[in-house]
Amino acid sequence: MHELPAGLLRSDQIVTTQAVLEQHGRGESFSETALPDAVLFPESAEEVGRIVRFAAERRIPLTPVGANSSLEGHTVPLSGGFSVDLTRMDRILEVRPEDFLAVVEPGVPYRALNERTRHDGIFFPIDPGAHATLGGMVSTNASGTMAVRYGVTGDYVLGLQVVTADGTVRRLGNRARKSSAGYDLCALFTGAEGTLGIITEITVRLVGLPEAASAARVPFPDAGHATRFVTRLIQSGVPVARCEIIDARSVRAVNAYAGTDYPEQMTVFLEFHGNPAGVAADAALAEDLAAHAGALGFESAEQAAERERLWEARHKTFYATVADNPGKHSIVTDVAVPIASLPAAVTAALDDCEREGLAAYLVGHVGDGNFHLAIFFADDDAERRSAEDVTHRMVRRALAVGGTCTGEHGVGARKLRYMQEEHGEALDLMRRIKRTLDPAGIMNPGKKIPA
Repeated sequence: MHELPAGLLRSDQIVTTQAVLEQHGRGESFSETALPDAVLFPESAEEVGRIVRFAAERRIPLTPVGANSSLEGHTVPLSGGFSVDLTRMDRILEVRPEDFLAVVEPGVPYRALNERTRHDGIFFPIDPGAHATLGGMVSTNASGTMAVRYGVTGDYVLGLQVVTADGTVRRLGNRARKSSAGYDLCALFTGAEGTLGIITEITVRLVGLPEAASAARVPFPDAGHATRFVTRLIQSGVPVARCEIIDARSVRAVNAYAGTDYPEQMTVFLEFHGNPAGVAADAALAEDLAAHAGALGFESAEQAAERERLWEARHKTFYATVADNPGKHSIVTDVAVPIASLPAAVTAALDDCEREGLAAYLVGHVGDGNFHLAIFFADDDAERRSAEDVTHRMVRRALAVGGTCTGEHGVGARKLRYMQEEHGEALDLMRRIKRTLDPAGIMNPGKKIPA
């Protein structure tokens, strides 16, 4: 245990109880556990700076933590040291509706920000589904259900305050919508997974709430028909706001979990944003394309309550699949491929799981070629190897068509093995950046960039 000097933090900000250490020693869908020596709860950028300076002098590893909902081991302190829990830094510092921006601390959940801004007719459109904080979303460049229309977290980051590995508090970016001044350091720290510094403040761009919205649930006989419909829909230029897919096994799990009776079929969920006439036209075109693609139905809704009902199965999928597999371990992973390669990639992944006899659940933000598999397995070495082999082949197929090993979950620790193959010579440049900004290697070691 590293002794902390008096005055670094208050005593209630330093926690070493076993339950809290264990909570911060594991991640969702990442079975490897490593306990920190202590969990620190800073409440200001100044306190984060003090922690980092102390750690830098003694080469103590630091692992930033938000909601701890990441899936690839980002927040597991593999090298020990301190977990720096930022959830007490949860203030919305400023909302400027006239400038369509907000300034928040990293522990603010994105849903809390949207609850604050909705009365002004504006919102932060990135929705990863989990109870994520803005700091974690920036650190992983989170995507989500509306990425096909609105993009990813990095598209909305205007400015950051970060504490770099020497303990200096630095401001990056500004409040302008665009800038040609200097290097884009906000982009460098966005998606860095806490390996270059700790984010302590975020200025985000907001957008206007749509005048009207329409949702649809479209069942298909199999993954091939569903993904070919998605490909045609995107290629047709329909401005879809959300485009998600879940498989029949996932719908079955949701029915058991939530007491619903949705048809247990491969299902595409859609949402359209715009003015009333435009939304109606978009939904009509989608329905026509779905019919030609072999859809088994097309249920749509415009009222908010009905839209929520249609999307209920998608929103409850993760919790339902966990409940469907009590006591089992899981690998929840993702890849992204060019949109034309989506049908083959999804079909191959599901066929692979079936051959291996694995309980696998498909969820995808398929409008941008990104899909996820949740694979559950018993505490058995053979089953674990089968699950790992399936995910390995899934990644290799994605890379072979010019895709990526992760579309939104991030690298963390699990995807390190693919960084060389995906990035080639560019990986050496990334290592140089890491060594320059974190020469002691204390910032979330063992993540993002392979040693």
